[in-house]
Amino acid sequence: MTAFPASDGLRLAVEVRHAAGTPTLLFAHGFGQTRGAWGGSMLALADAGCRCVSFDSRGHGESERVPGGDYHMDQFASDLLELARAQPEPPILVGASMGGLLGLVVAGESAAAGAPPPFRAMVLVDITPRWETAGVERILAFMQAHPNGFADYAEAAEQIAAYLPQRRERKSEEQLRPLLRPGPDGRLRWHWDPALLNGLVSESERYQPRLLTAAANIRVPLLLLSGGRSDVVSSDTVREFLQLAPHAQHVELPRATHMVAGDANDAFTREVARFVHNLDPVGSREGATTVKSVE
Repeated sequence: MTAFPASDGLRLAVEVRHAAGTPTLLFAHGFGQTRGAWGGSMLALADAGCRCVSFDSRGHGESERVPGGDYHMDQFASDLLELARAQPEPPILVGASMGGLLGLVVAGESAAAGAPPPFRAMVLVDITPRWETAGVERILAFMQAHPNGFADYAEAAEQIAAYLPQRRERKSEEQLRPLLRPGPDGRLRWHWDPALLNGLVSESERYQPRLLTAAANIRVPLLLLSGGRSDVVSSDTVREFLQLAPHAQHVELPRATHMVAGDANDAFTREVARFVHNLDPVGSREGATTVKSVE
């Protein structure tokens, strides 16, 4: 892990696998996650020759928190743009949920300003510019459900298993350690800054017009990977996105929920690898396609 200094001085935790590989894939996790969400996929894609870069967003994991807890989307978008520009070549963004939304803002608004594309291509993981509110509210309800934390890792594993019934195995203490922090009272609490719920999340709905405009400006190759059992992305939001970005490809992983990379990691990694392998060096403006992946 290395520390990347953002423009405001805040340090972000960054991890690189296969530093000499090419092309570069830049992984941006979802809200409340860490760079560890990409572990299996990064290993496989690095073994396939790609240079893989992941990071903890500000206020998450090992990255620093904003003093005073004043979080806004522009801070996160700036971090992503700075990380993209710092790579030896324009990276292929792989962005889940919040990470994908930030990618839309960065790519679309760079294009509108006439700036060079920050990404060579983009993979959006179960996110569209407009989302299903009920699905997001379910996620936030879980994140807000344990303000006093957990007595131990076993209790945390039990609660996560109840929230993710589609997962066959419970998380081990080793898997949970990066996600939880012991407090002065000895209880375990989530790795993310609770102030994120009052800042970034509270203003998220008003960003949708900005996201829709940004999506329409993107010209680099796009792949939307959605979960067939997702309650955040629906056929309606996918249809709207494909109208805004008619050159995008869409692949649905039938068994996955919103947590695509965790629910169907092998299928997810295979589709990312296929997209990367088939990229046209100068991009493509072919018509949108939707397929269902065989998991």
